Amino acid sequence: MTPSHDLGAFAGDPGHEHAQHSHSHSHAGVPVSRRATRLTLAALIPAAVATIVGLILLWPGDLKSEPWAGAVNHDGVVASVRVIDCADAAEPPVQTPEQTAPPVCGEVVVRLADGKAVTTSIPSGPGAPEVEAGDKVLVMETEAFDQPGVINYEIVDHDRTGGLWALALAFAGAVIAFGRWRGVFALVGLAFTFAVLLMFVVPAILQGSSPLLVAIVGSAVIMLVVLYLTHGINAPTSMAVLGTLTALALTGGLSALSVSLLHLTGMASEESLYVTFVNADINMPGLLLAGILIGALGVLDDVTVTQAYTVTELAAANPKLGFAALYRAASRVGRAHITSVINTIVLAYAGASLPTLLLLTAGGAPLGEMLTNEFLAQEIVRSAVGTIGLIAAVPITTALAALVSRGSMSDVPAPRRARPRRVDELEQAWGLPAEDGADPHPQAWAEPGRPA
Repeated sequence: MTPSHDLGAFAGDPGHEHAQHSHSHSHAGVPVSRRATRLTLAALIPAAVATIVGLILLWPGDLKSEPWAGAVNHDGVVASVRVIDCADAAEPPVQTPEQTAPPVCGEVVVRLADGKAVTTSIPSGPGAPEVEAGDKVLVMETEAFDQPGVINYEIVDHDRTGGLWALALAFAGAVIAFGRWRGVFALVGLAFTFAVLLMFVVPAILQGSSPLLVAIVGSAVIMLVVLYLTHGINAPTSMAVLGTLTALALTGGLSALSVSLLHLTGMASEESLYVTFVNADINMPGLLLAGILIGALGVLDDVTVTQAYTVTELAAANPKLGFAALYRAASRVGRAHITSVINTIVLAYAGASLPTLLLLTAGGAPLGEMLTNEFLAQEIVRSAVGTIGLIAAVPITTALAALVSRGSMSDVPAPRRARPRRVDELEQAWGLPAEDGADPHPQAWAEPGRPA
């Protein structure tokens, strides 16, 4: 459905309502009463204005960063690899007691992007890249400590640029092939999300603004733009936005309370400790809260959009359903959705924490001590608070969408359902009688769980 159709439905135009029922478009264009439109705008406009004001006030200025003083990396292609006996190597690699495999010694000739050929030793040690002729690699250029002016080269990693671009193109192609124009809008929304994170959220936090406040404003900007861009300006999307805002506020409050009561510092990982070295003024507990909110937003909008459009489809399928019937039917869908999403959230955080779980388990720490470790405690808080926010989003969004759909359908007589032209052609081909205006299958649109 194009946004132009949705605009008419959202504005509550009676003429558009009649045209919408007499034309075979998607059921997402359920007509909306003027009263429902006014109430929706009364809630959305202040939220949008507050978001814009917060964006203006928190927008970062020119971020002063130190010039890069690290080693220089070069792109290169491995020309040849020569393996030798480590006993004959000038500098045999150091082998730790944990290493069971024998070290590999030898020389690698790499041709850099500028055409220069350099020789370096075969990478060794835990996590060292394994290279062979033809591999694209990154070569680090450093100056020898004991010999000033002497340049050393070392292979530090594989060059994954080509592979990542191919994966990105496959991802975009799959999204567009399945979603068509909606897929294109979804990709544009994804690009906008990254732009907000990289141009607003991260610089604003680095400049000393409250991470929690920045995350709230950034999440609201992402949600308002991406949801309407992806799903169109219509009543179901507006209900999803309101439901997401409410659930996000609840998630933020529970996150702040949990971090305070559990005395989480937000410095449980090496990355967090390094951030304090780079900028000691960053509020690390606030940064933890910001991460919880932004992570929760990615799942919240999925749940709220599903619930809003479920209610809309039910109302379009059976205009006689009232608020209670719509709420009950859509809630059953929401419960099934949430029970599967809960496991998804926990597994996602467990997968990200798997190295830490292995480290703590290998160290023989008791189960109670392992679970109360701050790093795992942070992941438990993320999972628990995010799940509570998701559970709250289902009844909130379902109730809002049911109020709008119930109010809209009560003002409009239930017309004959539009039938796709292809169905009529098939019936004529089989010699079936034409439909006389009545629904030939009234039980198909009865309230779920009840006889027609």
